[in-house]
Amino acid sequence: MPTKAALAHIPGPPALPVIGHTLQIVRDSYGTQQDYIARYGSVYKTNMLGVWRVNLCGAEAMERVLLDRENLFSSEGGWDALKRIYPGGLLLQDFDHHRANRRIMQAAFRASAIRDYRLRMTDAMGELLDSWPADAPFDFYKAIKDLTLRLGGAVFMGLPLDGALAKQVNRAIQDEIRASLAVIRWPIPGTPMWRGVRGRDFLRETFRQMIPERRATGGDDFFSQMCLARDEEGRGWDEDQILDQFNLLIMAAHDTTATALSVMIEALASHPDWQDRLINEVAGLGDGPLDGEALATMTQTNNVFREALRLVPPVPFIPRQATRDFTWKGYDIPAGTSLALNPGVTMLSPKHFSNPTTFDPDRYAPGRTEDKSHKFAWTPFGGGAHKCIGMHFSTLQVKLFIATLLRSYRVELAGPAPEWQRMPIPKPKGGLPITLHRL
Repeated sequence: MPTKAALAHIPGPPALPVIGHTLQIVRDSYGTQQDYIARYGSVYKTNMLGVWRVNLCGAEAMERVLLDRENLFSSEGGWDALKRIYPGGLLLQDFDHHRANRRIMQAAFRASAIRDYRLRMTDAMGELLDSWPADAPFDFYKAIKDLTLRLGGAVFMGLPLDGALAKQVNRAIQDEIRASLAVIRWPIPGTPMWRGVRGRDFLRETFRQMIPERRATGGDDFFSQMCLARDEEGRGWDEDQILDQFNLLIMAAHDTTATALSVMIEALASHPDWQDRLINEVAGLGDGPLDGEALATMTQTNNVFREALRLVPPVPFIPRQATRDFTWKGYDIPAGTSLALNPGVTMLSPKHFSNPTTFDPDRYAPGRTEDKSHKFAWTPFGGGAHKCIGMHFSTLQVKLFIATLLRSYRVELAGPAPEWQRMPIPKPKGGLPITLHRL
């Protein structure tokens, strides 16, 4: 990894010993980056806990790095902090190895499989929402985290919503997530990393025991489909590969969906006109099943979802590591350099979006399509070979939740609109208190 001296020609702010710029970035990641861009330009260096990182800012940088036509930028090296908990997942693979495993993974996301997931999700989601209180305040963020975890048990693993094993699995997933964000990276007893490693080991052994049965009988949940997945040449995964891929998949699906739905619900409660538009859109679906055809007509909901992802993307920064020397914007950047891309700040740039901090889902409507100002202006799902493989499933899940909720309720904030913590995973500071009122 290059030293500070090797990056001396890259501009950047003065850094404190050891902690560098960590406190400023954690306290106000977007504001700090916007300040640094104004002072140093779209290429600058920062130090996070002793590691020097070159920030490549803007849509052009994301196009260069994420499309990566020269195999210059390693995702595995960028996400190095996740290796202890999520080794071997797609996010931690590069180039030909990544492409080969992604082709196998896509079998679990084919159209017929998505239909089966939707059917399983429809029943489970209705049952879970019925357990929420009406006309009494509760923390939506906590409730949606619980719902997505329990829904994940049903859709991703084929487990009963309230079974004892589902609860153990959900607790282990939460321990893994906390460990992936922990400052202490060694499994010292009592630390989040220690609990995360124990959670990882529990999940691996639990699902290892299920693989023979799922391979023999199949099933309409993700795990069963991954046990059977084959690419176009008939290649599949062995047991360890299934466990590595599945472990990362369930983490990514849980946290990103919970964040996106929390932003949407806060926005709808804060903008009653938009809530009315979505209630009317859902009412227009009638009382029939929420099938793929019905969900496809929810264009207003889709625009609200896109705007929520723009304002508070679940992954506001994308790390990479340079595999070879390269040049960008006149700067020579050596092999081994840690890099950071900034989709979160780019999606708040007036260069691409009018009144960028304003909630305005109509910016995606025909005739405006501000997200098309650059192919990487709107990038909450990343791009290139590592673009989120579950993007369409996530959209379906969000539409299904909104349709199920707004068929019966309207949403009201039970307190002031919260501020959003941007890092390490976006969440509303102090939760998101709301009240549901029956229609």
